[in-house]
Amino acid sequence: MRCHNSGLCFVYTARLAHFYADMGDRITSLFEEHRRLLFSIAYRMLGSVADAQDMVQETYLRWQQATDEVIRTPRAWLTTVMTRLCINHLQSARVQRESYVGQWLPEPLVDEATGNPADMAMVADSLSLAFLVLLESLNPTERAVFLLREGFECGFSEIARIVGKSDANCRQILARARQRIEERRPRYDVSPTDAEKLVAPFVAALKNRDLEAMLARLSDNVVLVADGGDKPGALLRPLEGATPVARAMLHAAQKHGMVGEILWASINGLPGFVRFEDGLAKAVLAFGVVAGRIQSVFVISNPDKLRHLHRTSAKPSTQG
Repeated sequence: MRCHNSGLCFVYTARLAHFYADMGDRITSLFEEHRRLLFSIAYRMLGSVADAQDMVQETYLRWQQATDEVIRTPRAWLTTVMTRLCINHLQSARVQRESYVGQWLPEPLVDEATGNPADMAMVADSLSLAFLVLLESLNPTERAVFLLREGFECGFSEIARIVGKSDANCRQILARARQRIEERRPRYDVSPTDAEKLVAPFVAALKNRDLEAMLARLSDNVVLVADGGDKPGALLRPLEGATPVARAMLHAAQKHGMVGEILWASINGLPGFVRFEDGLAKAVLAFGVVAGRIQSVFVISNPDKLRHLHRTSAKPSTQG
């Protein structure tokens, strides 16, 4: 229909444009309120920073096409879409995961260490590298049920709707998954004091090739898990025992060197560091501490898993 009053048409068009602009801002604002939650779900489901970011972007694209009915329940809708995307991704990537060369570790989340012990303990408990590896023993649906209930406190009715199962079935899935995970779930002491008093001198001893000083800080049954992908010389199996672990780390340090910048960081809530050369992350080390000794050492040197890391995520070492 043609408008015969150009002034009124202009006003109407301007108001309509303003309305849609406001609607777009509201949709974007609502999504941004949930972005951190969505990334948290995706990262725990997939163990990959890059894939988690892709899932967040895909969820946002779908969110932009959402109806007003959907917007009334944004958290439920976004959680559902994100979880289903992750389940589908895991199912399609399962063959690739099963054929992975050597030990699989998730892409590390690196943040400057927080001074709040409670925050560090919470992050390390739900995001530790060892815990995420344990989640690999669950199939995609089991993983979703376990994480949504244990990690994000979703109700069984909501979980059932997301995964397409009954409430009773979800309860059974959770019970089985919880038993499998809790039996092997590690618990670490991750206070800043432990990191300063134990990990930093250990790394200094590693730099100085001081075997005895390293052994003094390692648990007798310490386990070294390294993810170098299919790169030559990568450690293909976990190594256990203080002396074998210390000698393996000394050999690696001698072979690859401790050159470049050593920047301290919180690695998935655990004390550790990132080694950079020419601005590129070359290795990430994280240390699980139990009762004043290093119980676990995680090393990620697969370059495909370090591309997202930047020097601003860590801080310079003052040790050694």
